[in-house]
Amino acid sequence: MKQPVLLSFVLCWLMPVAAMAQEEETGSRVTPKEFSIPATPVFDLMGVTTSQVNRTSDIKDFKVDWSFKSWKLNPNLAIQSQPIWELLYHRKNLEKYQAASPFMRRLASLDLSVGSVQDENSDRRLGFAVKMNLLKTEDPLMARELYAGITEQYNREREEINASIRELTNELDTTTNLLAKPDLRSRLQSAEEQLGTVNRRRNEEISNRARVFVAEHWNASSLDIALGKVNSYLQDSAGSLKSLRKNRSTAFGAWMNGSLGIGKKFLLSGLLRSSWYEEELNFLVRNEDSGEETSRQAFAKNTLFTLGLNLRYGSPIYTFFVEFLYERKGLKTPVEALKENFTADPGTAIIDATVNWDIVHPSSISIGGDWRISRSVLINYGMRCVFDKQWTLRTFTPVATIACMMR
Repeated sequence: MKQPVLLSFVLCWLMPVAAMAQEEETGSRVTPKEFSIPATPVFDLMGVTTSQVNRTSDIKDFKVDWSFKSWKLNPNLAIQSQPIWELLYHRKNLEKYQAASPFMRRLASLDLSVGSVQDENSDRRLGFAVKMNLLKTEDPLMARELYAGITEQYNREREEINASIRELTNELDTTTNLLAKPDLRSRLQSAEEQLGTVNRRRNEEISNRARVFVAEHWNASSLDIALGKVNSYLQDSAGSLKSLRKNRSTAFGAWMNGSLGIGKKFLLSGLLRSSWYEEELNFLVRNEDSGEETSRQAFAKNTLFTLGLNLRYGSPIYTFFVEFLYERKGLKTPVEALKENFTADPGTAIIDATVNWDIVHPSSISIGGDWRISRSVLINYGMRCVFDKQWTLRTFTPVATIACMMR
């Protein structure tokens, strides 16, 4: 990946985070901003998430993901941010976002992510992704009824206490009775402590209402679109990046991810994705005069189509899932790919039986779940079984990820 591209993404993160740091912490921070903590889109494209058909969710905070497939603590990290939300709508209240047009609210869901993993071949994979929500049946930030009456109730109480504080302060400054001052100071301190409890009680009430709202709508339906790019590099023992590997690990992808709530306990998610990449072909050519065989290599433009379904059962705190994923190459055979992209020299012939490429096993079945151990941390776990065309088990991979919202 070129340095200017990386620099652009870094700036996109730093600007919103810097703006966020200048804001005051208020009650708006405890409002429900998401129904779940989703997988980072770039990890989704890389296929290193516990579930390959991830549920949709529109988050509104900086997020860090850590993924691993073994007990080796490799730095498989991804970071995710929402620059438009942070720059335009991250304010002390929600009025600006709630008054925005539907188009601007969709634009506020735009998020950027970059990530890096070390795969099973010890290749270093670097990538980025852009995602945006197109449709959602419930938006927690638009639930005006959730906060109805809270602001007015606590503003009145706060004004009464502030008036009492001003009166006590003025009386303390003007009184000449030394014996009355200790009592005035005690009453003033008590009023200031009472003022502090107003904000705390307001936040607690909002949090309680938020929990009820999320519990009711955790499996709300929504639709996302995304695109991204992943490069896979061979690296030496010191970790230095060498040549770019040309196979499905280096690809540009575009996908659509949707979720449909079923009752109160189930969520059905679907995935449609296309990935475009260069396929490496290895083969032998035979000299028709001497019979000598020579190794050759060629590259063919190919497409990988992905279709998946995932069914989850659970609640806002935990879910369990089972999913099926099917993948197919646009070019069905390596010989077909070679004929479209390589012409043998005069007097030589391609030995069709030797033409080979990286095999993509078409079907995978995964089971697993997630556990939201706090408002900001989610643990995902899963087991993935990959099958060939004859439904013979080829690989079995346990995967775990940790997602942390940087609130």
